Amino acid sequence: MATDPLGTQYWPDLDGSRTLVVPVGSIEQHGPHLPLDTDTRIATAVAHTIADALVAPAIAYGASGEHEGFPGTVSIGAAALESVLVEYGRSACRWAERVVFVNGHGGNGPTVRSAVLLLRYEGRDVVWFPCAIPGADAHAGRTETSLLLHLSPEVVNMSKAEVGNVADIADLLPALRVDGMAPITANGVLGDPTGADPEEGRRMFEQLCTRAGDAVQRWSPSEHGVIT
Repeated sequence: MATDPLGTQYWPDLDGSRTLVVPVGSIEQHGPHLPLDTDTRIATAVAHTIADALVAPAIAYGASGEHEGFPGTVSIGAAALESVLVEYGRSACRWAERVVFVNGHGGNGPTVRSAVLLLRYEGRDVVWFPCAIPGADAHAGRTETSLLLHLSPEVVNMSKAEVGNVADIADLLPALRVDGMAPITANGVLGDPTGADPEEGRRMFEQLCTRAGDAVQRWSPSEHGVIT
Protein backbone atom coordinates (compact mmCIF):
# COMPACT_ATOMS: atom_id res chain seq x y z
CA MET A 1 0.00 0.00 0.00
CA ALA A 2 1.11 3.56 -0.66
CA THR A 3 1.68 6.41 1.71
CA ASP A 4 -1.48 8.47 2.27
CA PRO A 5 -2.06 11.80 4.04
CA LEU A 6 -3.98 11.27 7.27
CA GLY A 7 -5.99 14.46 6.86
CA THR A 8 -7.66 13.29 3.65
CA GLN A 9 -8.91 9.99 5.11
CA TYR A 10 -12.40 9.02 6.32
CA TRP A 11 -12.66 7.33 9.69
CA PRO A 12 -14.55 4.20 8.55
CA ASP A 13 -11.65 3.44 6.20
CA LEU A 14 -9.05 3.38 8.99
CA ASP A 15 -8.63 -0.06 10.56
CA GLY A 16 -5.58 0.84 12.64
CA SER A 17 -3.31 -1.67 10.94
CA ARG A 18 -1.02 0.86 9.23
CA THR A 19 1.88 2.85 10.59
CA LEU A 20 1.17 6.48 11.44
CA VAL A 21 4.14 8.68 10.51
CA VAL A 22 4.34 12.11 12.13
CA PRO A 23 6.86 14.69 10.88
CA VAL A 24 8.27 16.88 13.65
CA GLY A 25 10.03 20.09 12.63
CA SER A 26 10.54 23.68 13.67
CA ILE A 27 9.98 27.28 12.69
CA GLU A 28 13.42 28.81 13.07
CA GLN A 29 15.93 30.90 11.20
CA HIS A 30 18.01 29.11 8.60
CA GLY A 31 20.33 31.86 7.50
CA PRO A 32 19.40 34.59 5.02
CA HIS A 33 18.81 32.12 2.16
CA LEU A 34 16.62 29.29 3.52
CA PRO A 35 13.02 29.49 4.80
CA LEU A 36 12.01 29.21 8.43
CA ASP A 37 10.25 25.89 7.82
CA THR A 38 13.33 24.12 6.42
CA ASP A 39 13.37 21.38 9.08
CA THR A 40 9.64 20.77 8.71
CA ARG A 41 9.97 20.53 4.92
CA ILE A 42 12.70 17.91 5.17
CA ALA A 43 10.91 15.81 7.81
CA THR A 44 7.66 15.92 5.85
CA ALA A 45 9.34 14.94 2.59
CA VAL A 46 11.03 11.97 4.25
CA ALA A 47 7.79 10.90 5.93
CA HIS A 48 5.95 10.81 2.61
CA THR A 49 8.40 8.27 1.19
CA ILE A 50 7.69 5.62 3.84
CA ALA A 51 5.63 2.87 2.27
CA ASP A 52 2.36 1.50 3.60
CA ALA A 53 1.86 4.36 6.03
CA LEU A 54 -0.42 7.23 6.92
CA VAL A 55 1.38 10.58 7.13
CA ALA A 56 -0.03 13.04 9.60
CA PRO A 57 0.18 16.82 9.24
CA ALA A 58 3.50 17.95 10.65
CA ILE A 59 4.05 19.15 14.18
CA ALA A 60 5.69 22.27 12.84
CA TYR A 61 6.85 23.98 16.05
CA GLY A 62 9.72 22.67 18.11
CA ALA A 63 12.31 23.45 20.76
CA SER A 64 14.37 26.15 19.03
CA GLY A 65 15.28 28.51 21.83
CA GLU A 66 18.86 28.74 20.64
CA HIS A 67 17.62 30.53 17.52
CA GLU A 68 15.44 33.13 19.24
CA GLY A 69 18.03 35.84 18.67
CA PHE A 70 16.78 35.95 15.05
CA PRO A 71 13.40 37.29 13.91
CA GLY A 72 10.93 34.69 12.69
CA THR A 73 11.93 31.93 15.08
CA VAL A 74 9.03 30.60 17.15
CA SER A 75 9.96 28.05 19.82
CA ILE A 76 7.47 26.31 22.09
CA GLY A 77 10.28 24.95 24.30
CA ALA A 78 11.20 21.44 25.33
CA ALA A 79 8.54 21.01 28.04
CA ALA A 80 5.67 22.03 25.78
CA LEU A 81 6.97 19.95 22.88
CA GLU A 82 7.29 16.88 25.09
CA SER A 83 3.73 17.33 26.33
CA VAL A 84 2.45 17.66 22.76
CA LEU A 85 4.27 14.52 21.62
CA VAL A 86 3.16 12.48 24.62
CA GLU A 87 -0.48 13.46 24.30
CA TYR A 88 -0.30 12.99 20.54
CA GLY A 89 1.05 9.48 20.98
CA ARG A 90 -1.50 8.57 23.63
CA SER A 91 -4.34 9.73 21.42
CA ALA A 92 -3.08 8.24 18.14
CA CYS A 93 -2.36 4.89 19.75
CA ARG A 94 -6.05 4.50 20.62
CA TRP A 95 -6.54 3.55 16.97
CA ALA A 96 -3.12 3.29 15.28
CA GLU A 97 -1.12 0.10 15.74
CA ARG A 98 2.14 2.01 15.89
CA VAL A 99 3.52 5.53 15.49
CA VAL A 100 6.84 6.91 14.30
CA PHE A 101 7.91 10.51 14.82
CA VAL A 102 10.22 11.65 12.00
CA ASN A 103 12.31 14.43 13.52
CA GLY A 104 13.80 17.10 11.27
CA HIS A 105 15.31 19.44 13.88
CA GLY A 106 18.33 18.25 15.83
CA GLY A 107 17.47 20.46 18.79
CA ASN A 108 14.25 18.48 19.23
CA GLY A 109 16.16 15.22 19.65
CA PRO A 110 16.41 14.93 23.45
CA THR A 111 12.76 15.94 23.84
CA VAL A 112 11.49 13.52 21.21
CA ARG A 113 13.49 10.76 22.88
CA SER A 114 12.03 11.54 26.31
CA ALA A 115 8.49 11.58 24.96
CA VAL A 116 8.95 8.31 23.08
CA LEU A 117 10.49 6.57 26.09
CA LEU A 118 7.52 7.57 28.25
CA LEU A 119 5.06 6.35 25.63
CA ARG A 120 6.89 3.07 25.32
CA TYR A 121 6.99 2.70 29.10
CA GLU A 122 3.21 3.09 29.02
CA GLY A 123 2.98 0.19 26.57
CA ARG A 124 2.51 2.10 23.33
CA ASP A 125 4.43 1.08 20.21
CA VAL A 126 5.96 4.47 19.42
CA VAL A 127 9.43 5.12 17.99
CA TRP A 128 11.32 7.97 16.36
CA PHE A 129 13.62 8.45 13.41
CA PRO A 130 16.15 11.31 13.19
CA CYS A 131 16.71 12.96 9.80
CA ALA A 132 20.46 12.94 10.29
CA ILE A 133 22.96 13.07 7.43
CA PRO A 134 26.39 11.53 8.13
CA GLY A 135 29.10 14.17 7.82
CA ALA A 136 26.61 17.03 7.65
CA ASP A 137 27.52 20.55 8.64
CA ALA A 138 25.63 22.01 11.57
CA HIS A 139 23.02 24.51 10.39
CA ALA A 140 21.89 26.11 7.13
CA GLY A 141 25.16 25.17 5.46
CA ARG A 142 25.93 23.02 2.45
CA THR A 143 23.91 20.02 3.67
CA GLU A 144 20.53 21.64 4.32
CA THR A 145 20.91 23.99 1.37
CA SER A 146 21.62 21.10 -1.01
CA LEU A 147 18.60 19.22 0.35
CA LEU A 148 16.33 22.22 -0.16
CA LEU A 149 17.73 22.85 -3.65
CA HIS A 150 16.53 19.33 -4.45
CA LEU A 151 13.22 19.37 -2.56
CA SER A 152 12.05 22.98 -2.91
CA PRO A 153 14.40 24.95 -5.16
CA GLU A 154 11.84 27.73 -5.48
CA VAL A 155 12.28 28.75 -1.83
CA VAL A 156 16.11 28.85 -1.82
CA ASN A 157 17.67 32.26 -2.44
CA MET A 158 21.24 31.43 -3.37
CA SER A 159 21.98 35.09 -4.08
CA LYS A 160 21.83 35.58 -0.30
CA ALA A 161 23.77 32.46 0.64
CA GLU A 162 26.94 33.31 2.54
CA VAL A 163 29.53 31.58 4.68
CA GLY A 164 28.78 31.40 8.37
CA ASN A 165 30.81 30.15 11.31
CA VAL A 166 32.72 27.11 10.02
CA ALA A 167 34.27 26.06 13.33
CA ASP A 168 33.68 22.51 14.51
CA ILE A 169 30.28 22.24 16.18
CA ALA A 170 31.83 20.45 19.16
CA ASP A 171 33.88 23.57 19.87
CA LEU A 172 30.83 25.82 19.54
CA LEU A 173 28.40 23.83 21.66
CA PRO A 174 29.35 25.25 25.10
CA ALA A 175 28.72 28.84 23.97
CA LEU A 176 25.69 27.80 21.92
CA ARG A 177 24.01 26.18 24.90
CA VAL A 178 24.57 29.22 27.09
CA ASP A 179 23.95 32.15 24.74
CA GLY A 180 22.29 30.68 21.66
CA MET A 181 23.22 31.09 18.02
CA ALA A 182 23.36 34.87 17.60
CA PRO A 183 26.66 35.49 19.43
CA ILE A 184 28.49 32.85 17.39
CA THR A 185 27.08 33.53 13.92
CA ALA A 186 25.84 36.91 12.76
CA ASN A 187 24.00 35.46 9.77
CA GLY A 188 22.60 32.36 11.49
CA VAL A 189 24.69 29.92 9.44
CA LEU A 190 27.03 27.25 10.78
CA GLY A 191 28.86 26.06 7.69
CA ASP A 192 29.25 27.18 4.09
CA PRO A 193 26.19 26.96 1.84
CA THR A 194 27.76 28.66 -1.15
CA GLY A 195 28.79 25.41 -2.81
CA ALA A 196 25.45 23.68 -2.30
CA ASP A 197 24.35 21.43 -5.14
CA PRO A 198 20.89 19.99 -5.93
CA GLU A 199 22.34 16.73 -7.25
CA GLU A 200 24.19 16.27 -3.98
CA GLY A 201 20.93 17.04 -2.21
CA ARG A 202 19.13 14.41 -4.24
CA ARG A 203 21.68 11.75 -3.31
CA MET A 204 21.53 12.67 0.39
CA PHE A 205 17.74 12.68 0.36
CA GLU A 206 17.50 9.29 -1.33
CA GLN A 207 19.95 7.78 1.15
CA LEU A 208 18.01 9.31 4.04
CA CYS A 209 14.71 7.95 2.72
CA THR A 210 16.17 4.50 2.19
CA ARG A 211 17.37 4.46 5.80
CA ALA A 212 13.97 5.64 7.03
CA GLY A 213 12.06 3.07 5.01
CA ASP A 214 14.35 0.24 6.06
CA ALA A 215 14.21 1.30 9.70
CA VAL A 216 10.40 1.35 9.72
CA GLN A 217 10.28 -2.03 8.01
CA ARG A 218 12.66 -3.56 10.59
CA TRP A 219 10.97 -1.77 13.52
CA SER A 220 13.75 -2.60 15.94
CA PRO A 221 13.93 0.35 18.37
CA SER A 222 17.02 0.95 20.47
CA GLU A 223 16.94 1.50 24.21
CA HIS A 224 16.29 5.17 23.39
CA GLY A 225 13.26 4.35 21.25
CA VAL A 226 15.04 5.35 18.04
CA ILE A 227 15.00 3.34 14.80
CA THR A 228 17.94 3.69 12.42
